[in-house]
Amino acid sequence: MTDSQQVSAWRVVRDVVETGSPAERAAVLAEQSRLIRRSVLAMIGRAQAGHIGGDFSVTDVLATLYFGVLRIDPARPDAPVRDRFILSKGHCAASLYSTLAFSGYFDPAALDTFMGPHSPLNGHPNRVKVPGVETNTGPLGHGLPVAVGEALGARLLGHDSRVFVVCGDGEMQEGSNWEALMSAAHYRLANLTLVIDRNRLQQGDRTEETNALDPLADKLAAFGWEVREVDGHDHTALLAAFAPAAGTRPVAVIANTIKGRGVSFIEDRVEWHHKVPSPDQIALALKELA
Repeated sequence: MTDSQQVSAWRVVRDVVETGSPAERAAVLAEQSRLIRRSVLAMIGRAQAGHIGGDFSVTDVLATLYFGVLRIDPARPDAPVRDRFILSKGHCAASLYSTLAFSGYFDPAALDTFMGPHSPLNGHPNRVKVPGVETNTGPLGHGLPVAVGEALGARLLGHDSRVFVVCGDGEMQEGSNWEALMSAAHYRLANLTLVIDRNRLQQGDRTEETNALDPLADKLAAFGWEVREVDGHDHTALLAAFAPAAGTRPVAVIANTIKGRGVSFIEDRVEWHHKVPSPDQIALALKELA
């Protein structure tokens, strides 16, 4: 399913991120994020289903990881030694699928089938159907525990692979995540990076009204993690935050984001957790993402 032309385009962007000036790096990553958001908008409009708010809040994180950080080769998605990425907030699959397609894992034309009959691009990612998906996700609180296992596995195999996992901030109310946080610190999994999409909204309300997380950074540090807090829409800051661990502790990146980032009438609005834009709203959104 690999799209060789798209892989070549991905490699051009990776080269700019690796060798270009800070301004050039920021510009190409911002452009990838814009393209992903436009793609997600079309996918959700076509399918009449999806989670556009969370898709847009995590887009800059995904673009930075895939086009600037992860040691991967989309032409060889099952290479034994590679970095792993897990999207624990699996309901935001549209942003992951767009990122994978634009990286060359499969033909971007397949995005038109999102959530359609018999499409491999389900509402939640499935590793046996979509190249580049490391594990099935959707039930919240599962991705981080799996990532701990991946990081331990890489160590046992003697691989220098890094493991990245993105969790929603509402998802951090799940007890399984805090068990995983303890385990990762206990085993000193410096090859593990947790990214929390801190948009402060979850289905139905704000996180702090549902089950308060703050002071989140202090809690993560108390559990033995190296904590980095960053603007989750600043590609340059994200590149720095995704650097390897400074010591032997796992890394937690709190990426402060805006749900619905990029479209004014969607930003920071709880009802857009899984609301579908109308044709007129899609036209307006596309103008803002031009």
